[in-house]
Formats: sequence, C-alpha cells, structure tokens
Amino acid sequence: MDLASLLSELKPLLAAPTVEPQWSKITRLLESRRALAEYEVARFLVADAMMTDVERRARSVDPRERRQALRMVAVAFPRSEAAKIARHLVKDPDSSVRNAAQAAMSTLGLWHETALRDTRYPPPRFLGPLRRGGWNPTGWCFGLRRERAAKRPPKEGQGRPIANGAALAKLLKVDGVDALERFTRPGTGRGAPYISFEVPKASGGTRAIHAPIAPLKEIQRTILREILAPLPVHAACHGFVPTHSTVSNARPHLRAAVVVKTDLRDFFPSVHYRRVRGFFLQVGYNDEVATLLARLTTHRPVLPGKRVVWPGALPQGAPTSPALANLVCRRLDQRLAGLARRAGATYTRYADDLTFSFAKEPEIRLSRFLWWVDQICQQEGFAEHAGKRRILRRASQQRVTGLVVNDTLSVPRAARRRFRAILHNCRRHGVESQAKGREGFAGYLRGFAAYVTMVQPRLGKKLAEEVRQVLESASRDAE
Repeated sequence: MDLASLLSELKPLLAAPTVEPQWSKITRLLESRRALAEYEVARFLVADAMMTDVERRARSVDPRERRQALRMVAVAFPRSEAAKIARHLVKDPDSSVRNAAQAAMSTLGLWHETALRDTRYPPPRFLGPLRRGGWNPTGWCFGLRRERAAKRPPKEGQGRPIANGAALAKLLKVDGVDALERFTRPGTGRGAPYISFEVPKASGGTRAIHAPIAPLKEIQRTILREILAPLPVHAACHGFVPTHSTVSNARPHLRAAVVVKTDLRDFFPSVHYRRVRGFFLQVGYNDEVATLLARLTTHRPVLPGKRVVWPGALPQGAPTSPALANLVCRRLDQRLAGLARRAGATYTRYADDLTFSFAKEPEIRLSRFLWWVDQICQQEGFAEHAGKRRILRRASQQRVTGLVVNDTLSVPRAARRRFRAILHNCRRHGVESQAKGREGFAGYLRGFAAYVTMVQPRLGKKLAEEVRQVLESASRDAE
C-alpha cells in the first residue's frame, strides 16, 4: 500500500474519529502500516485530527478510554506530544493503564521523559519505571509495600491508636465492622453512600461533586476530627487548614519582584485508594484499620454497563478529602519548599494552587525552575497543569489566591468597584433590582463585606456598615 491509498482509507475515518468503531479502525490501520516509507505523513495527519479527543480520553475516569488514548499516542503522536500525555499515565492507579503507558514510553524511547531517577539508589542495570534507582515510583504507590512501622501502633502525635476494625467501628459509633461495609459500596444514587451532581466552574465547564449521604458524612467528620485533624501538615500548606486562609497564603508573597503560579491537574482524583491506604499504614495503623479507613474515605464510580472503577479516589465533596490530600502532599510540599529555598524563593500551596515568589530577580532561569517543579510533581504522583503557569512581575498586577500582593494585601480594585456599584444601585433602585430573584442575596452582600474585612479591615468595616444600612432600609420599605 502506498501513501495515497493509506490516506484514502484514513480520510473517511477521520471525518468522525471520536466514534468508537472509527477510532479502532484508525489505530489498527496505522499499526499495520508502520513499515511504509511515508508513514510519518499519515501519522501527523491523524494526530492533528485527534489531539483533542485523545487528551479527553487520557483524563477519562474509565481506564478503557485511557488505554485507548495511549494506544493512539504510541502510533500517531509526535514524541513531544506523546510524552506530555503518556508520562503522567505511567503513574496511573490502574495497573492495566500503567502497563500500557510503560509500553508506549518504551516504544517511543521516552523513558528519560518520565521523571528524574531516584538518586537515593545506584542506577539499575536494566532501566525501567519500577526499579529502585530508576524513575521514582514511591510517589504513586506510597505505602503499598508493608513497612515495619506499620506493625507498630501509632506514636504519640502521629495518630490515634486503634487496635482493630471493631475498635474503629466503636470510635465511629457504628454497630460493628459489617455495618461499615454498606458505606463502602461503589456508585452514586439510590442504595449508594454518595449522591452526585455538577456545579459550574469559574473557568468554564462543570465540576463533578460526590457528596456523602448523612450517615457517611457523620462518619467522615469523626474520622476528620479524631484521626486526621491532630496530624500535622507542612507549614507551606494553607488550604483547608484551621487558622489559615487565602490571606495567610498570599501574605508571604507581598512585594515580591517575581511571582510564579501554577497548579496541579485533577488534584483529588490523583489521591487514589492505594495512596490513602498507604498513608494510614505509614502513620502506623495495621492492615485492617488502614484498609477500612481508606475505603470509608474514597469513592469508586460505576461506569455504564455496571463496571466499577478500581481503585477509587478522594471524592470532591467529602469532609475528609481536603485533609487527606494535604497529608498525602507532605513530602511534595517538603520537596518544593526545599527547591524554593535553594532558588531563593518562598513557596506556599493552597489546595492545588502552587505559588513561588522571589524577593529579587531570580538568578536561576524561570524555565529551568519550572522544569524542576514539574519533575518533582511528577515523581510525587501529581500532574502539573503547564497551561496554567503564570509569571507575574511588579509592573503588572500580582494576584495570589485572588488577592493583590504588589504593595499591600488587598482585594482587586475591579471587584471592589463592582461591589460599590451594586450597593449604589441598591440604594437608588432597591435591593430587589440587584438580587433579580436570586436567593441569599443579602447573605452575599454581608459575606463580601466580611471577606474584605478579613483582607483590608478598615475598608471592610466601612463596607459592612453600608451593607447594614442598605438592608435595614430595604426591610423598612418592605414593611
């Protein structure tokens, strides 16, 4: 077969490449024509047409779709684009996806693109992702291997001692281990321990929320209060930590010459059951207790056809998820803080938002610095979202977790002006003219004024007084 014949077969298939039969035919056709001299022309044509769908499948919750994406990456994508997708899936929680990613990286000769090797050990004789001294696997299978510490009870300050499953059930005020099992069922909806819904994201699109039912939420709150809350997080962590806030996260970056921001992709889904169980083992709980705690704090989706995803991951909506994510990230925070110190920078993390600031123009090239950030995140089992990197200098407005840090900590001027305009219109035309039927509008007005008070106390108190006067006037008019 020559190039013209190959392209004539590909053209009708590429008209609808996302349709499942078409997808499989394209992949098989390319795999069977690798010996063709003009194979590269067809390969780049397919990659250009299917890039968006491959990226979507690579992030799908269904491991079958992730494997399909890797198969297409191996036969159609240029090396640079293939590395961006496959290197993160080398640390996928699903073993079949992991194997497919390893095969794709090996086929393309891209093992060196996976992550920096683990320098604590001598280089292995044969390269591979799971060999000690190779590409550090401990970030994603953290705690999978039984540690000697797991056979000992937790030390003071590490975790609350719990001897077995019965003791855990008693702590959670549940009648025995068997009664806990119903809270570990997969899926959402009737009979399941979670309900699912979507909320809009500020950046566009929607975010899936998996909220536990009331009895499970009470169990998770007890786990949070009795087991997770006493455990220390890294000092650089500010999200979901008592006494910390967006203000404490932004304050270390005041008056910086350069602010560098990036974030982690799919933060909660990256912390899967094996990592959570490994964390509890590392803290010192035995197999039975660690397994029960991990099952009670992770969620397994059910795909069409009643296929259950394994392993589960932290659900966005559970009260334990933020605390567990912060605790699992302790080594990530430690390494990024160490990198920042060596580069003369300050580091903080608020959930999945990473911020670095330099008091003066850095000596290290920022591209090189960000390369190190990406490598550390990859080693620790997280994917940095390179598309959201931002480098902010003093000539522009520097925002950290929504607050301006150029000179003094402040709410952005545009937000303050918009709120003042709303208050002005409330005074002139009434509160209902601005509420436009929305429930809780009075709560929004009080909440924004309280937020400004937290950041800029004098201005916030003034706004709070204006809000009080506007709402009292509206109440009198209603009477």
